[in-house]
Parts: sequence; C-alpha cells; structure tokens
Amino acid sequence: MDITEKKYKKLSIQVSLTGLSFCCFDTLNNTVSSFKEIHFDHFDKNLKIEDLFANAFAEHPELNEQYDDVLVIHNNNLSTFVPAPLFDENYLGSYLQYNTKVFETDFFAFDEISNYEINAVYIPYVNMNNFFIDKFGSFEYKHANSILVTKLLDASKNVDTKKMMVHFNSTHFEIVVIQNQKLLLFNSFEYQTPEDFIYYILFTAEQLNMNPENFPLELIGNITTESPFFKIAYKYIRNVSLIDVEDLRWNNYFSEAENRNHFILFNS
Repeated sequence: MDITEKKYKKLSIQVSLTGLSFCCFDTLNNTVSSFKEIHFDHFDKNLKIEDLFANAFAEHPELNEQYDDVLVIHNNNLSTFVPAPLFDENYLGSYLQYNTKVFETDFFAFDEISNYEINAVYIPYVNMNNFFIDKFGSFEYKHANSILVTKLLDASKNVDTKKMMVHFNSTHFEIVVIQNQKLLLFNSFEYQTPEDFIYYILFTAEQLNMNPENFPLELIGNITTESPFFKIAYKYIRNVSLIDVEDLRWNNYFSEAENRNHFILFNS
C-alpha cells in the first residue's frame, strides 16, 4: 500500500450466532478509538444471519469506513488446539471429532501459533466469511480462542504455578490451564447453571492434580464478583479473582468491566 493511502486504522469484528462486536484501532497510537456491541436475541428468528449482519452495517457507519486491515474473529466452541509436531493440515476434521460433531460438508481452518508450537483448529462461519468478502474484498480471520490462549500464554512467562483461567461466553465457557508458557489443557463446555460451571472446574482440577486450596483461578469475560458463578467458585476454590486488565486499559478509555468482557476483541 502506498504510504499516502494508509489510513492507520484497523477494524476487528468478533462474530457469533448471537451477535457481533467490533472495535476500531488507531494503529499510529495503538489505541482503541471506538467500540460497539450488537445482540441478535431480540430479532426476528426468520431472518438469516447475513440479513442481521447487513442491518448492522446499515446502522453503524464505522463498519463501512476504509481500513488498512480488517480482522474477523470467529467466536464459537468448535475449536481445539494441536501441538505442532502432531499437526497435519490434511486431517483438520479428525482433530475436532473428539470434542464436537463434525460433518463431511464442514469447512475447517487453522491458526498457526508459531511462538508456542501449537495450532488452533476450528470450524469458521463460512456464510459470515462470504458476507465479509462481499463487504471488504480481502480480510484476515482467526478464532477467538487463538487470541485468548496466545495472550494468556504471553502473560504466564516465568510463572511456575499451574494457573486455571475461565473465559465466559453467553452459552459456553473455555477452561485454559497454563504453566510458564506451556498450555496444559484447553476445553470448552456448555453451561446453564452455576452448578454446571463448578462441576467442570473441579473435575478439570482433579484430572490435573490441582488442589482447590492452592491453585489460582482467574475469570475473564462477562463476569463480576456479584455473579453467582463467581460466588460458587469462591465457595469451593480458595484463590479466585477476576483477571487483571490494567495493562489492557492503557490503550483505551473503556471501563475495567468492559475490558474484561471484551478481552479477546481488545487484544486483537
């Protein structure tokens, strides 16, 4: 790109079946200049997801501006991580079949996380990608969990304690266990109640010989200390906290809660 044509702006859009969120980055100052979240739950169920996206683009002019880079982040629980020595891109579907139902017609993708010699394998939303091709021509796409795990691994440097992190979505949550930049476990669970949540936490801890009296549990996503999920975790696990997002807040003017809720988007 000619330097005179450069906009010094990047758009990141996180997409799911329940809505989308997006933020605009000022790449000259490495700051988040604007942010919006759009929920689809109150829309007509007969509308196709592409129509909902088209409505969002019509209502939010920021989505139609010119950007140097566009990143689409697919947020679903159809993903897993594979160590690089065991990875073969000809067999993407076989890595996913152990934790999700896969079909011959599914399209598979992967994100290479070369720093840590792992690959995220996932099923992206093809219809959404097709929509964005029409809108932007070219763009990059990744899975939300690739960004999440990379950032958590980065932050674990020289931390020798096994740490468990849980990232909350509206219908599922991810458990990530890390020790000094090594990914020990990643899994995604659907949940409805706080009891579902604590069951999976304690079960995972037991599998990895992590004592609830000792290991730190950090919570990310749409959660506060008043949440029943936080309270039940606090009841069974001694060291529970919300993830510290002070470093992330240096590049935007949003609240601590917003930075925690949109940890993946703001780190993209």
